[in-house]
Amino acid sequence: MKIGYYPGCSLHSTGIEYDMSMKKACEILGIELDEIKDWICCGSSPAHQCDELMSVALPVKNISLAEKGGLKDICAPCASCYARLIDAQQKMTDDQIRKDVEEVIAADAPGDIEILHALDMFVERCGYDAIGEKVVKTLDGVKVACYYGCLMTRPPKVTGKTDFENPTAMEELIETLGGETVDWNLKTFCCGASFALTNIDVVLELTKKILSDAQASGANAIAVGCPLCQANLDGRQLQINEKYGTDFNIPIFYFTQLMGIAFGVESNELGLTKHITEVEDFLEERSLL
Repeated sequence: MKIGYYPGCSLHSTGIEYDMSMKKACEILGIELDEIKDWICCGSSPAHQCDELMSVALPVKNISLAEKGGLKDICAPCASCYARLIDAQQKMTDDQIRKDVEEVIAADAPGDIEILHALDMFVERCGYDAIGEKVVKTLDGVKVACYYGCLMTRPPKVTGKTDFENPTAMEELIETLGGETVDWNLKTFCCGASFALTNIDVVLELTKKILSDAQASGANAIAVGCPLCQANLDGRQLQINEKYGTDFNIPIFYFTQLMGIAFGVESNELGLTKHITEVEDFLEERSLL
């Protein structure tokens, strides 16, 4: 199975452990990721705040490059990249926007290419049964709060999701891997995202609420599918503890890392040492390393 791959800026830098674990999970499941040749930044958080045309042209350029490379679909693991690509694709149905974007990218607009978040790709293209067949080490003792954040399911008019307030695909995936999931309130609550660069107090407050709710619900780990979410939940716990007098020490995993662990992949191939909130002791205590 061959699928176009748009890693985006984060998976080649701050979120490289997502890229590493994504590729290992795909390799084991027989998915060939074909990285889009000469891809560029999709605009992510800043572009649509600065220039509407640019916010559409940047992702459409990447979709156009995928089509040029003979690809029929694109997997975007970063939730922000996924949102920008699928939103831009839908905006191209407007004739004027289409005309303006074609002028900017100096090419005809691409045709019908399916945009998938990584979670959707695994669930829809592989299925839980095929994933379960690859499990060699069940996630015993791991109680996971599955965190989708703002952009993996919303806005529903763009993503097409009907369960946008209470998605369950990640829970079903984790349970297929032998882990336990918790029912909690803030699975689609905002973590503050890129406000981490401009208004850290907002991020600390929002992230504290997410960590508190996950912990109160009985989770001992959180699974994410977005580099911004991972950076805030993983990297801000010490600051939150200092500011609010809390004692958070909750491992934050990309869901693909949990797949890799369950598939028996070595820890150095999953980027587990790159976490700020330590995860290796947590896994060793449960005989998962």
